[in-house]
Amino acid sequence: MDRAAQKKSLLMGTMEFMELVYHSVVREVRTQSGNATFGILKEVGQITMFMGMFYILFMFMGRSAAIRGDFMMFLITGILLMLTHIKAIGSVRSAQNATSAMMQHAPMTVILSILANAFAGLYLQAVAIILVVTTLWIFGMDTTIDNPPGLILPVFFSWASGIGVGMIFMMLSPLAPGFIKIFSQAYMRAQMFTSGKFLPAAYMPSSMIGFFEWNPLFHTIDQARLATFINYSKDVTSMKYAIIFTFTTIIIGLMGELWARKNLSKSKHGENR
Repeated sequence: MDRAAQKKSLLMGTMEFMELVYHSVVREVRTQSGNATFGILKEVGQITMFMGMFYILFMFMGRSAAIRGDFMMFLITGILLMLTHIKAIGSVRSAQNATSAMMQHAPMTVILSILANAFAGLYLQAVAIILVVTTLWIFGMDTTIDNPPGLILPVFFSWASGIGVGMIFMMLSPLAPGFIKIFSQAYMRAQMFTSGKFLPAAYMPSSMIGFFEWNPLFHTIDQARLATFINYSKDVTSMKYAIIFTFTTIIIGLMGELWARKNLSKSKHGENR
């Protein structure tokens, strides 16, 4: 096969895979929520509930964070990134793994299932976020962002790091399903306190930062606030950590998926015989 034919074959294969991803995403959106409209409204309801709950909480506790800017933008940069991270974990954790019966039907693969679940969740979350922010802007919220391009990496890696964590949980689930289910729920609950959405990293005592800096979401939320608020300039976090964390967990997840495909699926076939 000459070079031109190889390039054409690679291009056709890529296009066919992207088409499979598209149809799988559409199927997942319909499976998760019945239809896209209901799914988006459900996401909007969850975002609104969280923002209302934390707004009331801050009203009673007082706004201790001395960030000069719209308070709703402060909530948005924390709550929406946290929800994006958690939703990504849940989407990937619920994907079909190597031992699932669906894997026996070509051309379904674990990678295709992960991508479909992750992008289906991202689609619903993104549309819901746009609707919520647009509604708040219509009612007078100041949506001024100091550095809009600076939000791209924090938002993306809030989602991508969730994929990495979800892949770890999915990889370990066949080995200890009960424990992993409890541990994954504990991890997602911990994001309520360890993501830094209540108190910006710049205003934390240095003795407290060590309890939060393990969390990639702590870094992405802080970097998002650095990009959003012009007067928030004390940089105590790093996008580098979130990027390294994301790629490390995804690579470990892929290695675990390959091991599970070769070992767990074979043992399951042996039992079925």
